[in-house]
Amino acid sequence: MDLYEHQARELFDRHGVLVPEAEVVDTARAAREAAGRLGADRHGVVVKAQVKTGGRGKAGGVKKAADAAAAEITARQILGMDIKGHTVHSVMLASPVNVEKEYYVSYVLDRAAGGFIAIASAEGGMEIEEVAAARPEAVARVPVDPARGVTPEVADRIVSEAGLPEDVAPVLRKLWTVLESEDALLVEVNPLVRTGDGSIVALDGKVTLDDNARFRQARWGESAEVPSGGEGGRLEAEAASKGLNYVKLEGEVGVIGNGAGLVMSTLDVVAGCGARPADFLDIGGGASAQVMADGLSLVLSDPDVKSLLVNVFGGITACDAVAEGITQALDQVRLTKPLVVRLDGNNAVRGREILEENPHPLLEQRTTMDGAAQRAAELATAAAAAA
Repeated sequence: MDLYEHQARELFDRHGVLVPEAEVVDTARAAREAAGRLGADRHGVVVKAQVKTGGRGKAGGVKKAADAAAAEITARQILGMDIKGHTVHSVMLASPVNVEKEYYVSYVLDRAAGGFIAIASAEGGMEIEEVAAARPEAVARVPVDPARGVTPEVADRIVSEAGLPEDVAPVLRKLWTVLESEDALLVEVNPLVRTGDGSIVALDGKVTLDDNARFRQARWGESAEVPSGGEGGRLEAEAASKGLNYVKLEGEVGVIGNGAGLVMSTLDVVAGCGARPADFLDIGGGASAQVMADGLSLVLSDPDVKSLLVNVFGGITACDAVAEGITQALDQVRLTKPLVVRLDGNNAVRGREILEENPHPLLEQRTTMDGAAQRAAELATAAAAAA
């Protein structure tokens, strides 16, 4: 579960990481009042769109306002904006900071290694991917043993390898406390800055919480379930309520699969066929009619979707069970867009037979992932052209 920037800021503040003074509002008038309380008439204020996506600055969702009156005008311009499919329903007003130097720091789960990795650079303020591509030596990657955490020695190693000043080390330890205490999978600060008075301040933050830890994080319900707005936010909120792992993307082919790795591979193959994935929907090991019905219903409700691709590799959950789930789901859900199904692995032959025995005019089968992705892309292109 991704948090808004203002929610990440609250976590940082709770654990002793310095952050600018800020307020969150949802109307232009309230922005003027908040800006006044923040002293905007003396030193201005920064107005920042609150959406769960990157690229806000490039999209015009982060602007400086010279005073409270300007903050009202700026907020009115930003509220209602669409940023990568997310509608801006609130803005955060923050006191400006005298920045001398910008850094990048993050902790992210490394599933392959069974631990976390610290990523840090003395070149913050821009996309870390751009820095890594242009100057890979400028980005340090330090493994973190979750059982030991970020000890003083680990913090010193991160600082040394990333070329950060020594006084960043205590902040690195506090950010690890955020991750550990809040059951987070990602904690990112970009930029982490040194101010004119020598303070180390988190100007922006991104935090992803582990949904599996919800049972022991009762306070999440107080703030983490704010709707993200826009069509993507509606779909993601609906998916979360049904226990589905879903991410709204920007394309036209709805993708459903079992297992995050398979779904991610499918997204790449769809893109390679000249189409764009509209979503990431992982049904995990669930093959029941209800799981399939929920997944199909969710993806069908996305107006951007022109065709659907179900790509399943049977393992513990056999393909015949998946096929039964699909046929039963189609009794519950009115299929209005073409659906391409690829079944492989355990009991795949029987699974295909079940779908053949229960034909649907909008359902097609393919035996390979490439073939299924190509057909789904063709159908999406044809549907878009006919619209």
